[in-house]
Amino acid sequence: MRPVIGFIGLGNMGQPMAGNLLAAGYPVRVWNRSPARVAPLAARGAVCVSRPEEVAEPGGLLVSSLANDQVLDEVVGANRELLRRLGPDGIHISTSTVAPSTSRRLAEGHRQYGVTYLAAPVLGRPDAAAAARLWIFLSGRPEARERALPVLRALGQGVFDLGEDPGAANVVKLACNFLLASAMEAMAEAFTLAEKNGVARGLVADLLVRTVFDCPVYRNYGKQIAEQRYQPGLFKLSLGLKDVSLVLQTAASSEVPMPLASLLHDHFLAASAKGRGDLDWTGVAGEVSEAAGLRAPAPSEAAAGRE
Repeated sequence: MRPVIGFIGLGNMGQPMAGNLLAAGYPVRVWNRSPARVAPLAARGAVCVSRPEEVAEPGGLLVSSLANDQVLDEVVGANRELLRRLGPDGIHISTSTVAPSTSRRLAEGHRQYGVTYLAAPVLGRPDAAAAARLWIFLSGRPEARERALPVLRALGQGVFDLGEDPGAANVVKLACNFLLASAMEAMAEAFTLAEKNGVARGLVADLLVRTVFDCPVYRNYGKQIAEQRYQPGLFKLSLGLKDVSLVLQTAASSEVPMPLASLLHDHFLAASAKGRGDLDWTGVAGEVSEAAGLRAPAPSEAAAGRE
């Protein structure tokens, strides 16, 4: 019989991930701050609870998909009742993109309750989560990594073992997101250069993926940037700002100059200041268009409503 899995956080990524665990035959207990997100999973057999600590099975497995370091700290790290209930031999698998230092600190705090913290940030968007096609980076204590593998394999197409340091998986995930954001910036500049010189953005995007840039980042993000199609925000620009900020924070703590990351941060920050935080993070490309005197993306509906 498969073990009960506790799942906390049912956003754009968490909801399909929890659904895939149900599809794989795991009994799942779910909690989310917004109860409306729970209903579709309840209809599929998930047990819904009213408090986060109630998802925990003593000595069991807990998966969290939370937006940022602060929420992860509040909902799990500082939740003594949850950690006590999970208790000895319990494992917390955090799929969030957070600072490596946050994972290391949480791992130490969990250890006081006999709980093992595993960092397992995921690479992929909500459609990949729904199709169980995520890439997963995993680090933490070896015996816990081994026990978590069957659960993680139900969520993705591959798991990369990055060793015992709880922060290692987050370092790799931040490096990946930095490269993605860098590619978006490069495409935005290239497409804007073409447009200002009378060559259609879509034409350039198409020839790139038919020649030397035939890869998912240039195919998928390139199409969005070429079409300047930044809604809906499947991965919000505000989260991109958070991740680039974490890149710079990690770089500063390890004395790694990252001038391109600083440029990206300024562009994400400018877009956020203009009310575009709820656009897809590809919307950061609008900063390049706007600087060149071309059409900029409209502010998000949520931001417009606050004005």
